[in-house]
Amino acid sequence: MAEQEGSLLGGCRVLDLADEKGLLCGKLLGDLGADVIKIEPPGGDPARSIGPFYEDIPHPEKSLFWFWTNLHKRGITLDIETPDGREIFQRLVGTADFVVESFEPGYMESLGLGYSELEKINPRIIMTSITPFGQTGPYAHYKTTDIVGVSMGGLVRISGEMGGPPNRFSAPQFYFLGGLHGAAGSMVAYYHRELTGEGQHVDVSCQQAVVLSLMVVAEIWDMFKYSYRGMGGNYAGARPDGTILFSRVIYPCKDGHVFAFITGAAQAGMVTSSKLLVEWANREGMCLELKDYPWQKIDAATISQEELTKITEAVAAFIETKTKAELFSEALESGILICPVSTMKDVAESPQLMARGFWEEVEHPELGTTIAYPGYAIKMSETPYRVQRRPPLIGEHNEQVYEKEMGYSGEQLVTLKNRGVI
Repeated sequence: MAEQEGSLLGGCRVLDLADEKGLLCGKLLGDLGADVIKIEPPGGDPARSIGPFYEDIPHPEKSLFWFWTNLHKRGITLDIETPDGREIFQRLVGTADFVVESFEPGYMESLGLGYSELEKINPRIIMTSITPFGQTGPYAHYKTTDIVGVSMGGLVRISGEMGGPPNRFSAPQFYFLGGLHGAAGSMVAYYHRELTGEGQHVDVSCQQAVVLSLMVVAEIWDMFKYSYRGMGGNYAGARPDGTILFSRVIYPCKDGHVFAFITGAAQAGMVTSSKLLVEWANREGMCLELKDYPWQKIDAATISQEELTKITEAVAAFIETKTKAELFSEALESGILICPVSTMKDVAESPQLMARGFWEEVEHPELGTTIAYPGYAIKMSETPYRVQRRPPLIGEHNEQVYEKEMGYSGEQLVTLKNRGVI
């Protein structure tokens, strides 16, 4: 078994059967140093067809989605629907700490590979099942796509422009949220196993993961019977009387957008910020109608929506005359609550991310290049994050795992390959 010394999960093995619904879970366990073996059907996982692709060339070995979600992993091919494939998988389970899968509920049981069977082979095994709606309930066997999942989880409802229809996020979230919770659940189960010696089945619902990402939206409904919806560049605040005050927070500027809190009333910092921003505008002959505005008397609990809108419209006209850099520079110098809304180019070039070594250059010899991968959000003093290897090619580690680690002969591997087992 490959072991990464000085890592949280060094010495642990993960058998990753997941498709796009659960690939992130195994990747995150690999981030922590686990030896993750990605098990694909012979010919490769269909998730390899998910774009975008390196150099915009569709190819199973060039999917950037596949690259990122399978970083660190070794790769083997195995058809677990065949008797020989099931036997091989069961042998691997005897050496593993985690199994990650995302098949339809009941599928693994139909093969005799459900948790109740696997724990007989290895009582310490942790099996994490990541599915759209979980293993139980009336929706358990529903099939989904990302847009279906985020819609049924409520995320689409709170996205989009104010007064407009719900919108889908431009980047998929449903399965990534499920994978994130899958990794967290796996680690909690691992801690429990360290205390008790017992493995367990971790049942992850991507829908529930989405609902949890909505933060206080459900609570606002419970308290005020107000259903949040897309607000575009606005912030909604619940008042003591149950009404909702909308405050603009995203403003266009010369070269993009910025986030700015213009009023805040009860929060002194925000009142000071609003006053300083208007004074800056006044020096340049703008926002003169707000020159003597009584900022200290504003109360978010009582100010009318019309009055607040007049303030933000005046400020918006000034912000449009500046660039993101100009606004952010003055904000830092004067203590104004403004920050740039970063584009992906801004994120890639962020001096803060670069200073923390967030981007990891990973060699891809078969492509003749290196590719920058996003790293880990957490820095740990004793168990630092390290990239173990680039994502695997189809069946790249068959010989290493089957022959060198499991003891199969070269002739046996040829036979298994010819029979479609590997």
